[in-house]
Amino acid sequence: MYCQHCGVKLPNKARECDICGQPVAQPGRGAAVVVIVLVFIILMGGIAWNQQSPAGANAAPAAIAPQETAALQAQVNPVEGYQLPAVPGNLGPQLLAAGAIDYDRFVELYERSGRPLNEAQLAILTEGSDEPLVINRENAHFLLNLFWAVGLNNQNPILTEGAMVQYGEGDVGRFASTGGWTLGQRPIMELYAGQPLISLTPAQQALLESVAANVYRPCCNNPTAFPDCNHGMAMLGLLELMAAQGATEDEMYEAAKYINAFWFPQQALETAVFFQATLDLVYTDVDGRLAVGPDVFSASGYQGMYQWLAEGGQLPQTPDGGPSCGVS
Repeated sequence: MYCQHCGVKLPNKARECDICGQPVAQPGRGAAVVVIVLVFIILMGGIAWNQQSPAGANAAPAAIAPQETAALQAQVNPVEGYQLPAVPGNLGPQLLAAGAIDYDRFVELYERSGRPLNEAQLAILTEGSDEPLVINRENAHFLLNLFWAVGLNNQNPILTEGAMVQYGEGDVGRFASTGGWTLGQRPIMELYAGQPLISLTPAQQALLESVAANVYRPCCNNPTAFPDCNHGMAMLGLLELMAAQGATEDEMYEAAKYINAFWFPQQALETAVFFQATLDLVYTDVDGRLAVGPDVFSASGYQGMYQWLAEGGQLPQTPDGGPSCGVS
């Protein structure tokens, strides 16, 4: 059982979350058996949605035209990509030196899949780069694996004191984000939080923890503060880098919105359709906090939204569903 508010795993009979202190809905009472239809409440700059059917939203939405889907796709995954408020610096060489990435294995992975790393990607890995990171369809998988290694190897209290330790039952190597990393040169527990790759001030750490607690992914019900899969660990690495380089809270949420969109293109397109159908908002105007929040982009929130779209005949299609939760 998972907390519906912060996403952490809880004992089956828990009445209250140990992490956020919120009451826990018991099985059979909540969204697991109810079709989720949104009502958005904008309050003090935050956006939340109710899991009850609002007036005017009971009827199934009309199907959108193919050209509208194409236009939404261009917003979700812009051809030019999305420039992140961060530069990789010498992270690549540091990861190689620490044994967090085995160069030959890493490069072979992409050659074997028929998408060999280009000169710019190899330069980030071996020489470093002071050019701002741009995520696009061509490099999304490269950045996923690169920052999976960053999040895994960087020393940070989120790894050493947070949910990974609390819910690891004495073995943090059992998660998909740890045991699943097969591209390193050293044992996983020597890599885990093993190097001070990214240093944060107390204020930057507080910002990181705040944002990481509210950035979700649709492959599981945990926030980035509980990075138990590759997407969560890679997002952690990217948020750490952004925080260290002075990104604001708004910039981090907006960047996370597009990072998730390139890692989960099908799911992000569906959320774009949903926002248009319910709020008449184009994806570029959707607040990043909402786009990556638990009510839409956690596993449970996404499933409720998906069901509503499916019943309205509005499920769009994209060329692929994004990378898996393993090294591939």
